[in-house]
Amino acid sequence: MSEHIAIIGPGRMGLALGTALSHARALEQLVYFGRSAEPPPHPLFDGAAEHVSYRSGLGPLPEGITALILAVPDDVLHEVAMETARAGYAPPNCVAFHLSGALSTDVLAPLHGAGYSVGSIHPLQTVADPWSGADRLIGCAYALAGEPAALAVGRHIVSALGGLTLVVPPTLRPVYHAAAVFASNYVVAAASVVARTLAEAGISEQDAIAAVIPLMRGTIDNVGELGFGAALTGPVARGDADTVRLHLSRLSSRERTLYSALGRETLRLARAAGLDPARADEIESLLDG
Repeated sequence: MSEHIAIIGPGRMGLALGTALSHARALEQLVYFGRSAEPPPHPLFDGAAEHVSYRSGLGPLPEGITALILAVPDDVLHEVAMETARAGYAPPNCVAFHLSGALSTDVLAPLHGAGYSVGSIHPLQTVADPWSGADRLIGCAYALAGEPAALAVGRHIVSALGGLTLVVPPTLRPVYHAAAVFASNYVVAAASVVARTLAEAGISEQDAIAAVIPLMRGTIDNVGELGFGAALTGPVARGDADTVRLHLSRLSSRERTLYSALGRETLRLARAAGLDPARADEIESLLDG
């Protein structure tokens, strides 16, 4: 079964998701609704894809639409849901999703009142570019929540994209989304700290990025292949208190605080992996300052 999908919001995620679904041949019809009179520049709208169309403003959904996706920022979700509900009653058996990782389906209450079964489908992936982002959405994990009819359509969409379904209860969405922030946003922040610290060692930002990205990729690959404990390397994992002491003595106050906080979490993993307790205690004392 192929879906007939309408997406409100032709931004980065909306365009990437529509492109991914189109490439996966998971839909027969794809309609975008946007604020601008013309669609944004994107290959989806170059005329080659006959099943894709664009409409300015919000109006009644075309006949046959089976899923409506609100691909808009969290802070305007309720407003867009209300505006969409005022535009007309839901097509028969149509479900509505938002793409927020943190919010429950309560924000879609106006659409539920307009006859939609409501749910949420959050891609556990970073999409920074509407052109290349589609490739990242093939095979990634998706957190689903909502009413049974919405969950069924959501599972079909995830399956068509070759993804992994994660069913997250509404009350635990903020915890799930915080984990996603650790996995993505804080990795960028950590890479920025690496570049800043290497700059203190006389290395340019361009060279720092070129040098560190392979290291970070290799680390992630090791976690996937070996698990957390076996993938852990470095002075804390070895119980090398002298090196940790040397690091702490040379880092700036800002970097030392972050190094110690992450070091304590690293030490927890190292203890679980069998680090000698006496060595672990010595490092813990250093990290606690």
